[in-house]
Amino acid sequence: MTIFQFPQDFRWGTATASYQIEGAAQEGGRGVSIWDTFARTPGKVFNGDNGDVACDSYHRYEEDIELMKKLGINTYRFSIAWPRIIPDGDGEINREGLDFYHRFVDKLLEAGIEPFCTLYHWDLPQVLEDDGGWGNRRTVDAFVKYAEVIFKEFTGKIKFWLTFNEPWCIAFLSNLLGIHAPGNKDLQTSLNVAHGLLVAHGKAVQSFRRLGTTGQIGIAPNVCWAEPYSKSPEDQAACDRSIALNTDWFLDPIYKGSYPQFMVDWFAQAGATVPIQEGDMEIISQPIDLLGINYYTMGINRFNPEAGVLQSEEVDMGLTKTDIGWPIESRGLYEFMHYLQKYGNVDVYITENGACINDDLENGKINDDRRISYYEQHLAQIHRIINDGINLKGYMAWSLMDNFEWAEGYRMRFGLVHVDYRSLVRTPKESYYWYQNVIKNNWLETRN
Repeated sequence: MTIFQFPQDFRWGTATASYQIEGAAQEGGRGVSIWDTFARTPGKVFNGDNGDVACDSYHRYEEDIELMKKLGINTYRFSIAWPRIIPDGDGEINREGLDFYHRFVDKLLEAGIEPFCTLYHWDLPQVLEDDGGWGNRRTVDAFVKYAEVIFKEFTGKIKFWLTFNEPWCIAFLSNLLGIHAPGNKDLQTSLNVAHGLLVAHGKAVQSFRRLGTTGQIGIAPNVCWAEPYSKSPEDQAACDRSIALNTDWFLDPIYKGSYPQFMVDWFAQAGATVPIQEGDMEIISQPIDLLGINYYTMGINRFNPEAGVLQSEEVDMGLTKTDIGWPIESRGLYEFMHYLQKYGNVDVYITENGACINDDLENGKINDDRRISYYEQHLAQIHRIINDGINLKGYMAWSLMDNFEWAEGYRMRFGLVHVDYRSLVRTPKESYYWYQNVIKNNWLETRN
């Protein structure tokens, strides 16, 4: 048995996203998002599932906050649904939507839980997508307007802000691979989207400063770590591209004011370029206060000219996998956090980390021991990272509860709390009680 003590000011939390948990898709003046449309497109989401009801947290948020309070977290990461605030993207403000989030945030604060707000977790108003989405500067301007509304409304209440969740997913998973909404499969479109959202990020940070909004602001990339299958230069270069597309492609412009040249050259060979306008890079490179890091897995990669745009193929090394098929390897988080130091020792929060384990109710309990093991391994690495002097300030488990897992529908469960999607009854899993104990003690006791 080993005990890892965490700093006294370490933030413990959980995370969710609006479309995945709220439901009430046609209530409260909410407009249509790209995920409403995508989920209704045949063959895009498993079983034809959608987020119309999800976990019904729009109506059950007080029950959910009570679960958070009992868990003992002091931080909760959530996202605001843009279509609830400005239903048509850049038109009239919907007071009913703002009032809902005020009630929600007030309840969090009453419970002693710090709200950690993501402005955009993928639910783009459909009307903006119809006009070109993130590749159109109208969407950039619309996002800034939306962000300013939220900043003005919630300054003083919310002190931790993220502009975008997982820009790689927004740009490449959704517009190159076509797996998420809106489902495009075009390299140039994906680069247009990536650049557009970075400009929107920079402009939102400028607005945050200009308005004197309380707190700190940053962005939350989903990161991967990749190590080469062999010592060949081709395999190493394949890994470099895989890491860079998730990380450097978005953080280099923010911290250095330019895109990584080796990736610019790689895309140019494929006939795609970044649509940079005058002044864009100065806007994007606004100083930020923190980084959210979403980490789930790492891979062993090798060069394969047939393996998509990056020509980087993950090799199955026989590692234990979660039920969604992702290898469990916590060491990748440690390696990545050291890689991140090239941008300086910035304040970092793990804004997502968790395991898809589809254990179900048996005799009124969910014995998700494999999820506990996953968390143990990753929290041990986090202690190691902190011990190395890296400014890792907090940890948010994904997720508070089972929810709509995007293209996988409801079949993949990441929650500390089980949700019965017919009755919507919430049942804490064994991992919930395990995490509760970690938080209460502020230490991790590993099992041998």
